[in-house]
Amino acid sequence: MGRQDKTHKPHDQLAEALAEDMAAVNALIRSRMASEHAPRIPEVTAHLVEAGGKRLRPMLTLAAARLCGYAGPYHVYLAATVEFIHTATLLHDDVVDESAQRRGRPTANLLWDNKSSVLVGDYLFARSFQLMTETGNMRVLDILANASAVIAEGEVLQLTAAQDLRTDTAVYLQVIRGKTAALFSAATEVGGVIAGAPEAQVRALFTYGDALGVAFQMVDDYLDYAGDAGAIGKNTGDDFRERKLTLPVILAVAKANAEERGFWSRVIEKGDQREGDLAQAMAIMARHGTLEATRLEARHWASKAGAALAELPAHPLRKMLDELADYVVARTV
Repeated sequence: MGRQDKTHKPHDQLAEALAEDMAAVNALIRSRMASEHAPRIPEVTAHLVEAGGKRLRPMLTLAAARLCGYAGPYHVYLAATVEFIHTATLLHDDVVDESAQRRGRPTANLLWDNKSSVLVGDYLFARSFQLMTETGNMRVLDILANASAVIAEGEVLQLTAAQDLRTDTAVYLQVIRGKTAALFSAATEVGGVIAGAPEAQVRALFTYGDALGVAFQMVDDYLDYAGDAGAIGKNTGDDFRERKLTLPVILAVAKANAEERGFWSRVIEKGDQREGDLAQAMAIMARHGTLEATRLEARHWASKAGAALAELPAHPLRKMLDELADYVVARTV
């Protein structure tokens, strides 16, 4: 994969290259999150949408469409759709996870209440379906509707798998493919579909998005233990406190001796967490090298994403997408 400019991050390069399209997406998002009868809807949505997120998913849709030569208006609709689906899942996730911080700011459910977060999330899902139907393309409707179902399925699977020490890497991959990678791959795939790209290119865009999403979530799970709270916009160790079995812990459980397994059973399965437990968990993971193993696995998926791009036309955006895959893992260094 290409080496990214250390002073100019790939997602910033993408944002510059797609600035005009992104301005249209942002204008569409603002107009469609308005509500004449329920002013709380734009209040809650604006809190999250305007929080300075990277808008990575809608940029992937725009980049995929432009890369495949699209010159029509509907990639903007699809990019806004993708962002609405993402925002809806964040609102719901923060309620499920009882989170207090998102993108370095208090979560909507903390500032308002759980009811508002759930209902506004529902509203954004409905808005996303209105937007995607306006493209008049049944295939993109099928892809995004399927992704929405897979995301919800991944979240429900995580509920049952998260605190069960029998959860292995295969189940973990199924969870993150659902809750994260499904929207990445849908975002890139619909860009190719709306552009009328050849099937091999559409498939390559799906593969790129899927692998990028897996790498992205693995890095997030790594950074939850190894990252700086100020830099990642949430509290270090949140996954531990929420008793989520993510890859660093799953790998540590697989290598655990009887004493370590007893520890994991107490803190994850039983939820009996005490002062110093996070430090002990970190020490066990360090002993077995599971954070480094997670980082290397993320790098493998990022390489897979970069390799998929070979099927696509030579284009400055292709180079940026390649460097983006590289950068996702570079966040761990």
